[in-house]
Amino acid sequence: MAVIGSGTMGNGIAHVFGQNGYSVNLFDKSAEALEKGLQTISKNLDRQINKQTITEDIKQQTLQHIKKCNNLKTAVENAELIIEAATENEIIKLEIFEELDRYSPADSILASNTSSISITKIGSATSRPDKVIGMHFMNPVPVMRLVEVINGYATSKAVTDTIVELSKKLGKVPCVVNDYPGFVANRILMPMINEAIYSLFEGVAGVEEIDTVMKLGMAHPMGPLQLADFIGLDVCLSILKVLHEGFGNQKYAPCPLLKNMVTAKKLGIKSGEGFYQYTKGSKELVVSERFR
Repeated sequence: MAVIGSGTMGNGIAHVFGQNGYSVNLFDKSAEALEKGLQTISKNLDRQINKQTITEDIKQQTLQHIKKCNNLKTAVENAELIIEAATENEIIKLEIFEELDRYSPADSILASNTSSISITKIGSATSRPDKVIGMHFMNPVPVMRLVEVINGYATSKAVTDTIVELSKKLGKVPCVVNDYPGFVANRILMPMINEAIYSLFEGVAGVEEIDTVMKLGMAHPMGPLQLADFIGLDVCLSILKVLHEGFGNQKYAPCPLLKNMVTAKKLGIKSGEGFYQYTKGSKELVVSERFR
């Protein structure tokens, strides 16, 4: 199989497939990003060794199953399954799927790890919409068990059944949903995150107070503002825009504070600051100075 994109989601997907014995071509057009992706996989495997969930032998076998590729045609020309894990941008995804359709075998399944973009629309960029499906893994992929399996309008039952069984073989729990904006996970999650940001924006409570209420009152392992930082505020904004445009309902309109933070490049963990400040090597959660 092939994974397109070696970022957080792409390297996590490659890790899981490689650990389960699949040969993986991990593609990224950036050699630097590819190397960083493999380093991340190696570090995450070390964490599993430290937790005694795998052995050093399994780590080495996993890494041997993953091959770096910076030529898209080479990466996909023999792949039975291709999972796209590029940035959450519709134009970029449609361009990638046009290329995947051109370079991969006609019977290959083309999957997208999109968290909100229409699988039907992605499938329309190919000559095989019946073989296009969503495989929305959760972050961090090696840890989180859910795979949201999204049927496009034309996705065949045989393809859905194949992906469901494959997800189970990976030790994941597949949930099949249909192709509407945000699917299930983000249709429910993003309005909650957006409402938490509105609560901060309107002065209802501070960052820590909002997150503490949701952690202790609703038994969430992570507060919505910390979770937004973890996901990436730019990604949250992109998903909310898809929901807002798709449903035309004001309840999905992104909070102005979120828009301003993305414009200011305060994107959360990936930029070092969002609602919290992040220092490499520190596990202490510190509210950003802007919100103290």
